[in-house]
Amino acid sequence: MIKETTEEALVRDIGRWDLVAIAINGIIGAGIFGLPSEVFNRIGSYSLIAFAVCALVVTLIVLCFAEVGSRFSGTGGPYLYARAAFGPVAAFEVGWLLWLARVTAFAANLNLFVSYLSFFWPAAGEGFSRGVIILSVVALLTLVNIAGVRDAAIVSNIFTVGKLIPILLFVLVGLFFIDPQNYSFSVSPGFGDFSLSVLTLIYAFSGFEMAVIPAGEVRDPRRNMPRAILTAILVVALLYILIQIVCIGTLPELASSKRPLADAGGAFLGAAGATIITLGALVSIIGNLNVILLAGSRLPFAMAERGELPRIISNTHRRFRTPHVSIVITALAMGALTFSSTFVRALTISAIARLLAYCATCAALPVLRRKENAPPALFNVPGGVAVSVASLALAAWLLSNSKAGEALVSAIAASIGLLIYAAYRLGRRATQRNADRPIL
Repeated sequence: MIKETTEEALVRDIGRWDLVAIAINGIIGAGIFGLPSEVFNRIGSYSLIAFAVCALVVTLIVLCFAEVGSRFSGTGGPYLYARAAFGPVAAFEVGWLLWLARVTAFAANLNLFVSYLSFFWPAAGEGFSRGVIILSVVALLTLVNIAGVRDAAIVSNIFTVGKLIPILLFVLVGLFFIDPQNYSFSVSPGFGDFSLSVLTLIYAFSGFEMAVIPAGEVRDPRRNMPRAILTAILVVALLYILIQIVCIGTLPELASSKRPLADAGGAFLGAAGATIITLGALVSIIGNLNVILLAGSRLPFAMAERGELPRIISNTHRRFRTPHVSIVITALAMGALTFSSTFVRALTISAIARLLAYCATCAALPVLRRKENAPPALFNVPGGVAVSVASLALAAWLLSNSKAGEALVSAIAASIGLLIYAAYRLGRRATQRNADRPIL
């Protein structure tokens, strides 16, 4: 049987509903506060169908994660799955790219957080004030994550509730102000525009994988993880479709809106509605940042546990029993990139890196089913091989629609990961040879 590390230094303090909250926080970040207008501008009321199609497609990928993840109880998520299915080289590359995706996503969302904060504090988005806000957020989230995974999970739960309340208020009140005449399906969009809209929405639905990475700190992860991520994707899909219904039905100028939820909320709730939605966006982003740091810091820890990064990175805090070294390293990288990038620039690697990790996990499903020494799955997907193939075809389609510049940057990032892996392995072998050499 494929052996996992025990990770006894960690504490299994994340329960099933904590895991659901982490998954929801991972998915609902900032995208949903801007995408309704973008897809409506491209395909009109057919954007409702695009949301539904996207939800179906992502659910296929989540099903692959649910089965493959039900075989493992260690930290690492897609990195761990790739290691069991394809070996350490492929696993390191998946872990490296996922870590980069977390770092860049954190930088992008923290920049967006500063932009939203400028709604209340205009000076927040520039100069000294921007620097203080970035440092404060990074430092606070770092301390929360070091203080214990239970504290990080509690913070995630609080922010999940905090982000869902204004969204639910927006949906439940907005449904009573819908004008049916705002919906029109008379002109069908072109296939290219519809496909591009689904592609755009894929990124709004991603992030569920952050719930599977800290499995070494989850209670009974092989049973709880599949249920948690499937619950989360169903909740998010329903909310997203309802949000789009309200946006179309209450905001005639949706196509040109830069803040569609705030503008729609302002249309039927007045100035207070716009303020509530903006606050909801801030809460949503900060909750997402907490989960990104929680999940992202566990990847270097998992790789160090298996001897693919310096062992010091796998150290855990004596009192709090959290991977404090990996948390600090990851937080420093996130803070540095936030200072040196903008929202759009920081997303260049993140989306492609996630898709590549999705490919590895979807491909691992049939491979692990055939491996005699693979841990048994506690969750089996009906027609799992067909689901895996369909998911891989979707990911290939999405990757084929990536811009040349993004593909080049991602290829460079992947190459850097291979160089780090090779250099560390060669260094370890040289050290081992010197240690084994007899003293004359």
